[in-house]
Amino acid sequence: MQDIADALGISRITVWKVFNDHPGVSAALRKSVLDKAKEMGYSRGHADYREESVGRNVSLIVSRPDSSTFWTGIIHRLAQDLALRNVNLMYTYMPSVYSDKFRMPSVLANHTVQGAVVLNIYDEKLLRLINELNMPKVFVDVVPQMDLFGLNGDLILLEGYHAVYQITKSILEKGVRRIGFIGDIQYAKTNRDRYDGFCKCLEDYGIPLDAGLCLTGNLGIFSYRQEINCFLDALPKLPEAFVCVSDYIAHFVQAYLLEHAHRAPQGMIVSGFDGDSEHPKEGDVFPTALVRTDLLGGRIAMQIQYRMEHPNAPYELVQINPAILTSRPSVKG
Repeated sequence: MQDIADALGISRITVWKVFNDHPGVSAALRKSVLDKAKEMGYSRGHADYREESVGRNVSLIVSRPDSSTFWTGIIHRLAQDLALRNVNLMYTYMPSVYSDKFRMPSVLANHTVQGAVVLNIYDEKLLRLINELNMPKVFVDVVPQMDLFGLNGDLILLEGYHAVYQITKSILEKGVRRIGFIGDIQYAKTNRDRYDGFCKCLEDYGIPLDAGLCLTGNLGIFSYRQEINCFLDALPKLPEAFVCVSDYIAHFVQAYLLEHAHRAPQGMIVSGFDGDSEHPKEGDVFPTALVRTDLLGGRIAMQIQYRMEHPNAPYELVQINPAILTSRPSVKG
């Protein structure tokens, strides 16, 4: 492709578009590329180019991919499914927080990759820079400050509003009335949606929101345990239940309760989200919302494949519904 591009004085990406039936190339230029390819000895038909095209590359723009098995499970299936489609998944690491020293990796600007999946990036400035990249993109969650209609790519979200509404409802139906919420609601749109579902359920049951029982402000990504412990220490009396924005948060709450068992009310409930089994020593979290990371990774692969093949199609918002678990599944289940 580079030889053909050099011979015609055009970019390699233009040649790639011709071979892969992508829009944005005039009929005259398309004919010139195919004629030049034949002239240089690439004598197969156009259909052959399309069916046996050089493997494409997708950038996985990610921060801290190994911070949780939740992310690694998604990434593993994403890479597997793309490989089956002759698409290479390339890691492109990003910092957790933007700084003035940050420079966009060159791989995202030199046509090495033909698409990007944006995963576990929760810094607004970084997301806005990525949003400006001129390539097919699929975002998996964003910060709540982002205007969804301003995204230059598809967005995949885990549905949380109704899921946490149902989780909260299952707790209230046990007679619980003093209930709190723990999770940084400015960190991710999905976090905010889960909090809104929690608040709506309380409203529908006629239970006032007790802000003193809720930790919803900014939490440092490396200081969760310390900040949660400080919050719980400061409560004169622990509530009957905590709805947590994730199982990751819930396990820190459970660890605190194990260390301060004398403070925990009898039968205290700690709920989560994600169905995470990464911290077994703190016990299981129920109720929770179970997310199949393997299926989610496969769904992301399908979406970026579609976006690369249809770059001019209207952008899509995809919501994945988790399964609500209110108790430990049986062995048969």
